[in-house]
Amino acid sequence: MPRPFDSLAFPRPARDALALRFGQVSTLLDQGRVADAAGLFDTIRRDYESWSALVDLRFAQDTTSPAAKADRDYADGLGPYVTAHEVTLKRRLLEYPDPTAVAQVVTPHTLELWRTDITTFDPRIADALEEEARLSGEYTALLASARVEIDGRQVNLSGLAPYAESTDRAVRQQAEQVRWAFFAKNAPRLDTLFDDMVHLRDGMARTLGYDSYIPLAYRRMRRVDYGPADVARFRDDVRTHVVPLVHDIVQKRATTMGWEVLYSWDEPLIDPLGNPRPAGGHDALMAHAQTMFDRMGGDLGPFFAQMRENGYLDLVNRPGKAGGGFCTSFPTVGMPFIFANFNGTQHDINVFTHEMGHAYQNWKSRKLPAIDLLWPTMDAAEINSMALEFLTWPHIDLMVEPGQGARYRRMHLISSLAFLPYGVCVDHFQHEVYARPDMTPAERHAVWRELEQRYLPWRDYGGLPHPTMGGRWQAQGHIYRSPFYYIDYALALCCAMQFWIRSREDMPGALKAYVDLCAQGGSQPFTRLVRSAGLQSPFKPGTLADVVRTARALLDD
Repeated sequence: MPRPFDSLAFPRPARDALALRFGQVSTLLDQGRVADAAGLFDTIRRDYESWSALVDLRFAQDTTSPAAKADRDYADGLGPYVTAHEVTLKRRLLEYPDPTAVAQVVTPHTLELWRTDITTFDPRIADALEEEARLSGEYTALLASARVEIDGRQVNLSGLAPYAESTDRAVRQQAEQVRWAFFAKNAPRLDTLFDDMVHLRDGMARTLGYDSYIPLAYRRMRRVDYGPADVARFRDDVRTHVVPLVHDIVQKRATTMGWEVLYSWDEPLIDPLGNPRPAGGHDALMAHAQTMFDRMGGDLGPFFAQMRENGYLDLVNRPGKAGGGFCTSFPTVGMPFIFANFNGTQHDINVFTHEMGHAYQNWKSRKLPAIDLLWPTMDAAEINSMALEFLTWPHIDLMVEPGQGARYRRMHLISSLAFLPYGVCVDHFQHEVYARPDMTPAERHAVWRELEQRYLPWRDYGGLPHPTMGGRWQAQGHIYRSPFYYIDYALALCCAMQFWIRSREDMPGALKAYVDLCAQGGSQPFTRLVRSAGLQSPFKPGTLADVVRTARALLDD
């Protein structure tokens, strides 16, 4: 049985102690003890990553805590120092005089990842990396500090979701108004934060010898099997095949509702009868989820029971808590942790099943021999999360109010399709921004608005000043904190929907392929993991068109 989460405590690593431990790895290499050196190197990294993950989680759980912020600041300062040691040892292992000895204890894919890693760091950018982490924390804290008033209540940004999905159009409009009023008020700070980040990242790239941040970003994401040209073709496929379908869906919804114009505040109301709601609050949902995973068979149910019983979940929204949802893990413990903000909408089900996919994959691969294999690169990791969203469909009636299962499945499919144009819009925006880092804030807003009109031509903000002027992107935390990550969701969704198509004909076969994929962890790069699961690459011509064709047929049925 895993250790209870509340009992977790990892020693704060000191620089001198870390230097000593990393030095022991070098000594072992000097002695020709490659296996021992690689084993110790892996242990040190697992210890450090476990501590670092807990520090980041504690800060996300309470961004107002001085102690959590102090720990986060210490970790931000330590990160580049640790990276410097890791890169030195990775380079030494890659250049070891006896490559056969290294190949016996380090997998070829790990070596491939390390060859990428060593091109992303130099001691000259250590201070810039620390500053990047600090700015990221500032963005997180700024959004977590939001307090907006609606219906006589003060809520945070996550708490606006029920109002944004209200069947009362005036309430939805008010939710949009107060949401964007917060961003408009903080726009100068948000612009400055992002401007600092862009120039910081561009400066790091040029210090490392790159022409722009874009190639460095791809390497930091450990993308070893595709590049910007492949992603650009995928964006074109989305525009060609998905945008027209979503446009038709949106227009049909407007006609059904009797609206002459469908405004941005109408888009969250996907179901004209009202979006299906969760079957109760946190405790009820967790009980229903246990039944759902038990019925799916295999070890999903027992694994989720371990998470519940040992406290590896934090799903309740509260003041001071960072927004969004994520899954993290502690490599020395072998247990993942799910963080989210339940708000009483269908989003609770989406984010829970999504993050549960990440958690299950990490747990299935927990015994793989090296830390580099425990997680796939994020493009493949998002297949594991998004596929589980679809594979739970046969049992999702447990998670929604009685009689709303079919409506939920339809809504989930529509929202998944609608995500693709937005996802590639975010990605295209970042390519434009980092290709021209000296753009003014106003120019960046103009670029966003132009791309939004290209990929989401139906969007109408009804005159709300901030998003109408191109400020919608400031609410997307990935743009600030995890540049170039967002396309991973779109690529993975193309693969996850293939699991959905397969499950409609052969659910046992689809589940087996899914479990096998999760167990592989990060043992292969994205395109090879996709192929190993019997899926077509999103970069292959026709893949997305086939997925859209199936979805359109179901929606038209």
